[in-house]
Amino acid sequence: MRILHTMIRVGNLDRSIAFYTEVLGMNVIRTSDYPEGKFTNVFIGYGDEADGAVIELTYNYGVEQYELGSGFGHIALAVPDAYKACADIKARGGVVTREAGPMKHGTTVIAFVQDPDGYKIELIQRD
Repeated sequence: MRILHTMIRVGNLDRSIAFYTEVLGMNVIRTSDYPEGKFTNVFIGYGDEADGAVIELTYNYGVEQYELGSGFGHIALAVPDAYKACADIKARGGVVTREAGPMKHGTTVIAFVQDPDGYKIELIQRD
């Protein structure tokens, strides 16, 4: 078994695709529109779905906003340099909510950014 994807609901599909592709550098892998069900799924990620987990953006027609709830935490991405990643994300219009630096009670360098719908994305510096 392996993790295939994580699904998040988004209020504006074009805005979310732009954030994940232009700000975080992911690629659109595939798109499926379901007019009868009134929703569209867009799968995004850094590589092929066969090789790793991806994110499924789900847009339900006419729904512009969701309550994020208290159960969901964040999506985590490995980056070679969290400080540079934060600078690059800000330069591309992204929002950094926690600048890069060592995590509390540890030495791992992390940062947090936020997508247009308010979902948190943790950047974990990995060599």
